[in-house]
Amino acid sequence: MSRLLAGLLFLCAAILVAPPAHATITGPSVTNVTYTQTSAGFPNPERGFYHHTGDCDKNNFSLATLQGYRTSQNISLVMCVFYLAEFKTGAISQAALTRFQNQLATVRAAGLKAIVRFAYTTSTDGDDTTKARMLAHLDQLAPYLSANSDVIEVVQAGFIGAWGEWYYTQNFGNEGTITAADWANRKAVTDKILSVLPSSRMIQVRTPKIKRTMYGTTALTPAQAYNGSAQARVGHHNDCFLASPDDYGTYENAAVEYPYLQAETAYLPMGGETCGANPPRSSCATAMSEMGMFHWSYLNTDYHPDVISGWNSGGCLAQITRRLGYRFALQSGTYPSTATHGGALPVRVTVRNDGWAAPFNPRNVALVLRNTATSAVYRLPLNANPRLWLAGATATIDQSVTLPSSMPAGTYALLLDLPDPQLSSRPEYSIRLANENVWEAATGFNSLLHTVTVN
Repeated sequence: MSRLLAGLLFLCAAILVAPPAHATITGPSVTNVTYTQTSAGFPNPERGFYHHTGDCDKNNFSLATLQGYRTSQNISLVMCVFYLAEFKTGAISQAALTRFQNQLATVRAAGLKAIVRFAYTTSTDGDDTTKARMLAHLDQLAPYLSANSDVIEVVQAGFIGAWGEWYYTQNFGNEGTITAADWANRKAVTDKILSVLPSSRMIQVRTPKIKRTMYGTTALTPAQAYNGSAQARVGHHNDCFLASPDDYGTYENAAVEYPYLQAETAYLPMGGETCGANPPRSSCATAMSEMGMFHWSYLNTDYHPDVISGWNSGGCLAQITRRLGYRFALQSGTYPSTATHGGALPVRVTVRNDGWAAPFNPRNVALVLRNTATSAVYRLPLNANPRLWLAGATATIDQSVTLPSSMPAGTYALLLDLPDPQLSSRPEYSIRLANENVWEAATGFNSLLHTVTVN
């Protein structure tokens, strides 16, 4: 790579992560607040352990059960593997499409999100269906994926082969013997999934080789992250994590694929499940090392039970539970004590991500001012992107916002809101910060533990 090209790439990356211009916060009325972190467990959207308890096309989700996952187990995710076995030679029935819609409606009512996959068979005979049929089915599924994208965390590529895992298949190159034509057909299905899924959502493929073959061997760069391209929307899942030296064929060449995956997953979804105890590889030390290295956001709590119980007895399960995905904690804040309506309000907030990943779906940030006497709320958008608050790093929101000129005089509590752009009225879909005495479950706001007097 030439020095000029390297310099341009560095500049692009710097622009991507650069914060807005610094706010000026000076004077005798400035207050510095230091926040206390908590080690408590709590649910947060789009991260953590998930439940997978049955096929989504056959077993109806129970609203009470899903609500219990959140309130009693701090789990905010479920897996929906929806089999289309009856429709290999024809259109998906309206009854099946309605069932899929109803399943995600229950997920929404419960305040959870779903990891979605479609497949045709559970048999190692690989009795799936043709590319043409899959593409037609995706056209049918398109409006349902769009209508429910708010509660879809991610879509696994699925469709092809046994369990939708792309290995045993009668139509796309079986058991690793894959021709150029087979790869072209696989890519056609993947491109179709990307085309029918709203651009705000990503997909995942089963092995690094799949993406490297179809979309190039160069890892996604910071400058390319979230640019809407296929490369920026195709992540990874590993459904035999730690089960063998190569995770049962997940890796073909670890020396190449490990660095590739480590770089990619800083900006892409990574998750999956274990599939068998294999100590010492499946024990705490390697599990935590690789979940951190590959930025794991989610993991199946139901499978494999021997691996999960081994982490419990090994003393790392609580830490894994906390660190899957993001875990944002306020570090410090600097705020004025007075402001003028119609004038500037400069704020500086430092947040650390102690999780293994950053959020990979869009996420808004707003400064909220709430009148302490009337409870009137004013929301001021902030130029911050939590998807760039990377694992193990500290980010600073450093911005001056303008207060509305119509804002009444009074005392206002400062709060931080990190809502889901599609579910902003649902506080359970806002991000909770890992600090003492800041979270408001009723509003989804995080108190900044400071008030401002507006004159």
